[in-house]
Amino acid sequence: MAGGQGFIATSIDFLVALFILLVGVALLLGLIVYVMDVTQSRNALLRNYPVIGHFRYLFEHLGEFFRQYFFAMDREELPFNRAQRSWVYRASENKDTTVAFGSTKDLRRVGSVLFVNASFPTLDQDAVIPRPIVIGPDCDQPYVTSALFCISGMSYGAISKPAVQALSAGAAQAGIWLNTGEGGLSPWHLEGGCELVFQIGTAKNGVRDLEGRLDDRKLREVAVHDQVRMFEIKLSQGAKPGKGGILPGVKVTEEIANIRNIRPGKDAISPNRHLDIANNADLLDMIEHIRELTGLPVGFKAVVSSSDWLDDLFGEILRRGVASAPDFITVDSADGGTGAAPLALIDDMGLPLRESLPMLVDNLESHGLRERIRVIASGKLVTPADVAWALCLGADFCVSARGFMFALGCIQALQCNRNTCPTGITTHDPDLQKGLIPEAKKDRVANYAINLVKEVDSIAHACGVADPRQLQRRHARVVLANGLSVRLDELYINPSQRH
Repeated sequence: MAGGQGFIATSIDFLVALFILLVGVALLLGLIVYVMDVTQSRNALLRNYPVIGHFRYLFEHLGEFFRQYFFAMDREELPFNRAQRSWVYRASENKDTTVAFGSTKDLRRVGSVLFVNASFPTLDQDAVIPRPIVIGPDCDQPYVTSALFCISGMSYGAISKPAVQALSAGAAQAGIWLNTGEGGLSPWHLEGGCELVFQIGTAKNGVRDLEGRLDDRKLREVAVHDQVRMFEIKLSQGAKPGKGGILPGVKVTEEIANIRNIRPGKDAISPNRHLDIANNADLLDMIEHIRELTGLPVGFKAVVSSSDWLDDLFGEILRRGVASAPDFITVDSADGGTGAAPLALIDDMGLPLRESLPMLVDNLESHGLRERIRVIASGKLVTPADVAWALCLGADFCVSARGFMFALGCIQALQCNRNTCPTGITTHDPDLQKGLIPEAKKDRVANYAINLVKEVDSIAHACGVADPRQLQRRHARVVLANGLSVRLDELYINPSQRH
């Protein structure tokens, strides 16, 4: 008994001593921080409120996560709300995507899209297999595909090796294409066996010499891969139009440097535009050069904000002949995403897809080029309703990057630019990458693409058409400021059709 009491007394003494030690260490650290705060001159808050002022920055940082998980309603968050993310997670896991009781979407909100149901909808058994679409019919190797929803550009370097492996294998499983992004063609893009769109960014990574000029020999080396089906010249992207990209030197490994043909360990900087494309004539010259050299369809990606620019571009095409036209145009929305961009550009530059997509489609029709040039819509299209809406406005295809990041497990931690992504998608830290298993995630990628298209089919059938590509502007309405809605074909009227 006495021995037990002695043990308890000794344990209590140890705990008291440990507590005193910890308090002493805390006081010492607090004193050090206090001295550092009152002697520094950079931060007025910390100088006036030493030690406790640090809690302000801690709470500000934690606020992002508390809002996301505890305080924000299902449809309140940006850039993507909980309802959107939850749908993608369920679809990618092949779980039931139905909901009960009623919609949480505010149908009175300005800009809400409402699809027009047919009195006698198309029976599911009467649905047709999506017709194959030909891109670049006059090319030596035109691209024929039935894909509807594909993976937008994400560079190897900006995203990790296991992320690229999972996307490549998942794309092959779903029968869709994967855009390489502007970081060049890696073995991991090819590994999964999917069809690829090679993106040529302003730095021309992967098809450049060390000075950043287009290298025809490297271009042919890329085109020789059967999986590479098209080339996309990136003029601008939605999150930062007019601004080039940067891959921090810490992410530029020997492997990535070899793929991009840049110097390892140095920041990889993309100019804010192609140095050899200063006008529409230069753009068409570049398209024709790459098409003749590779035999593959060539198009471009751009944020469209000016009808005048489109008039000039399409006028130049008609002067040269329709054969000079790009085989496709990817129109990116100001809603687009990126790993890092200046706030002024990501918030306030460029037009959202609701303006730029109909502007492009109508301009193509006005110039008689709509059948020649395919339209790919990009920018915050992650749910079936998003994709169906874009098809109503005239898109031939839709692509998404962040939707497929959610399919990989992205939790919208907003750390894409810090090499600290907790899900291993946008980091090159091996300890963080190990959580992303490509073999498991490829199924989620494929499930997401397949289930999204399945629900787009459901929307199309409810609207009375058998194929999603038969959706037109009359099949959707948008809510106005007065609380009433108007059909898209009444809201967007092609100037050439006005009387």
